[in-house]
Amino acid sequence: MAERNLNFDEYIERHGTDCLKYDLAVRRGYPEDVLSLWVADMDFRTSSYVEDALIERVKHGIFGYTEVGQNYFDAIAGWMKRHHDWDIKPNWLIKTPGVVFALAMAVKGFTNEGDAVLIQQPVYYPFSEVIEDNGRRIVSNELVLGDDNRYHIDFEDFEKKIVENDIKLFLLCNPQNPTRRVFTVEELTRLGNICLEHGVLVVSDEIHNDFVFEGEHTVFAKISEEFEQNCIVCTAASKTFNLASMLISNILIPNTDIRRRFRKEVAASGMSQLSALGLVATQTAYEKGDEWYDNVCSYIKDNIAFVKEYVRKYLAGVKVIDGEGTFLLWLDFRATGIDPKELDRRIIHEAKLWLDSGAIFGKAGEGFQRINVATNRSTVEECLERIRTRVLY
Repeated sequence: MAERNLNFDEYIERHGTDCLKYDLAVRRGYPEDVLSLWVADMDFRTSSYVEDALIERVKHGIFGYTEVGQNYFDAIAGWMKRHHDWDIKPNWLIKTPGVVFALAMAVKGFTNEGDAVLIQQPVYYPFSEVIEDNGRRIVSNELVLGDDNRYHIDFEDFEKKIVENDIKLFLLCNPQNPTRRVFTVEELTRLGNICLEHGVLVVSDEIHNDFVFEGEHTVFAKISEEFEQNCIVCTAASKTFNLASMLISNILIPNTDIRRRFRKEVAASGMSQLSALGLVATQTAYEKGDEWYDNVCSYIKDNIAFVKEYVRKYLAGVKVIDGEGTFLLWLDFRATGIDPKELDRRIIHEAKLWLDSGAIFGKAGEGFQRINVATNRSTVEECLERIRTRVLY
């Protein structure tokens, strides 16, 4: 049997499938005919091996409480070893319905109400939500956009914020969403050492770890034994194989005490067994999805190059911020002179585009837009044409 779902140029109609990316436009205040390139899922069919495995499981017809064993772990371990050279152990694994759920459990389990939690804005907006919604305070060590058109960590400010706010929990996003940075081992080592010195637990959201186009992804826990014992690593097949609605993430916690406290918080939430279909999809993807994954990475890499060249030629005043990973591009509109609120208005109501306004990623994101290029090339080109003709006038 060969992989069938490798035509990423194909347009696949998603309207009418209760799709968050397309079917909620009017409810969210967007035009009904908006072109959507916002939320981080793909417009590609997942691996045909995953499709086939799900169909076979559905044919069984019984969907009772489900748990998995050694084969599921072996699939995860095999993927992590092949793609990230990381050896994991079965007792490290705690399955959750998603990485954001895991972030919330960490916030609840390792801080008290009123405590401060450290993040690095601009950052994926649920980081802020799980902090504030659980009665904690956001403290941001803002990433700095350098002369090299890449974001960098202000380490002095990072340590200062920890000391001044008695920080005990740091939510790290790497590969970083939305700036596309894939932090180097040197950067992560410096961060990790500061956290160790001040007793700060690191929760490393590595959900985009399989989309790295320059350099390589470094698993935080792999850097040293000390880091391994001071972190929670959040992974999932959901971004890699377009399985977000399957509600399965694999949280890896080497430290026994940290794992016990995290597991207790998960149990207190009422969550126990997860989706049978999600478990099947994840295991199959990690066991048989390498060909699909290699091809989708190649297609996305070409889309990124296409956007960069188009912006350089036709979108005066706009810059694509350089980074090493993810399928989410961070566009800087500040040099166009368009006020950020006016920019949002033109994008939504004149260009009829649904992108992610930079403001939702924190104040540092104002004047930026995030665009998801994990879609067919014609959709990417149409989006850029609308920006050229209906936004930049």
